[in-house]
Amino acid sequence: MTAPIPRDIPDLPALPGMPSPQSSFVPATAVVPPCARPLTAVFRLLVALAAGAAVSIDVLLGSPVRVLTYFTIQSNILLALVMLLSARRAWTARRPLPSAVTGATLLYVMIAGLVYHLLLVHGASPFSLTGGTTPPTGWQAITNQVLHTATPIAAALDWLLLTAPGRLHLRQAASWLLYPVAYLAVSLVRGELILPGTPGRYLYPFLDVDHHGYKHVLGNALLLGLACYALAILLIALDHTRPNPVRHRAKTGFRLQPPVG
Repeated sequence: MTAPIPRDIPDLPALPGMPSPQSSFVPATAVVPPCARPLTAVFRLLVALAAGAAVSIDVLLGSPVRVLTYFTIQSNILLALVMLLSARRAWTARRPLPSAVTGATLLYVMIAGLVYHLLLVHGASPFSLTGGTTPPTGWQAITNQVLHTATPIAAALDWLLLTAPGRLHLRQAASWLLYPVAYLAVSLVRGELILPGTPGRYLYPFLDVDHHGYKHVLGNALLLGLACYALAILLIALDHTRPNPVRHRAKTGFRLQPPVG
């Protein structure tokens, strides 16, 4: 015969050194699928079409090689591609593009717009083009405003009104400047390969070595680079302090708590 099983079994003492169960975070995407945002997708598609159309018109009206070497053109091509991909992801309820890509795109188009309005067409700027060149007319005047004014404003509105905050990070700011630095190097090498006296040897007056010399050009580039880095820091700081305009269910989630008792 076997001994009877006792009805009340005392609780065993906890083993020393055993960690207590911790709460684990479950992202909302694992519970609630992200929702499609058709209005956001339409807006981004329109921005991509506007940037792409303006670039295409400039390429058709001018020298394609020369037009494609401008910083404004390159940054707007990047904006068109990023907006097109972002529109598709918003329409199909997929995760947004990495913030390193969208943040860099926003920074570049804003640099293009600010340099144009503050340095190239501002009457008080030492690098103003208003006095020495004929202002563009016709289709070129329209594309000029689209690429330097409309698309930077549209990119900023998309970031402020259609993008969740807190996605940009301070560590990204330095990497964003790699492209402007590479553009500076290519522009200076390009100028050295073109015969002196050739019109348009240097695309921007603050990079014109013939008029300013390398010492002043590199000084201008350093000041502009510091201003671009400050702008990147400002965008990151604003991204972490602005309110969230996107009511996205992906922000909601729950934590699995250990059983009590």
